[in-house]
Amino acid sequence: MKTAVITGVSQGIGKALAQKFLAEGYQVIGTTTDGTASYTHPHLHIVQLDLRSPESITGAASAVLTTVNAIDVLINNAGVLLDEEETTINPQLLRDTLEVNVIGPADFTNRVKTAIVPGGHLINISSTAGSLTLANEHGSHYPHHYPAYKISKAAVNMATRTFAMELAGKATVSAVHPGWVRTAMGGDDADMSPEESAQDIFAFAISHPETGQFWFRGEKLPW
Repeated sequence: MKTAVITGVSQGIGKALAQKFLAEGYQVIGTTTDGTASYTHPHLHIVQLDLRSPESITGAASAVLTTVNAIDVLINNAGVLLDEEETTINPQLLRDTLEVNVIGPADFTNRVKTAIVPGGHLINISSTAGSLTLANEHGSHYPHHYPAYKISKAAVNMATRTFAMELAGKATVSAVHPGWVRTAMGGDDADMSPEESAQDIFAFAISHPETGQFWFRGEKLPW
């Protein structure tokens, strides 16, 4: 049985991803901040992970490696949007955002990456908000808001490139835009359901794309 490790599976895209991988016959190790989930499955294992806490990251990585010694797909999905109403950089919100969206996932990945199997896939959930080309395009819904979030996703994209170089020849590493999804973060007016996004990401996760690239529905996005 193949294994997917997915962070942030309590709700939204992460929950839909966990359920999609389970439906496709995977064992799923999912993380939540409190170590619980509102759903169960014989092949679902929930691990507590608070990406703001180095101690929690260490413990979660240890729990993952104790449960499995081979990871086929690792998806860094957990993330926050803390400055939705901000139009200027708030230093504290930037620090808090980087901890959860960039530093914590990089630390967690570092600790479990040895278990990624040859031919495995590491996916970092990014956003077109982190694209230097797209974020300020005319008509974008990003241009004047959430600077900390945009900065963090640009950093996620560079982390993707960095891990791609490190894991070259072993695993594929991708940054993926999940779409504008109807979640607590995306809002009710978004044009995709979590299940639709999860379907796209699952299909991409089991494909063999060029490593170190930024994608949406199988198409490359500009950095």
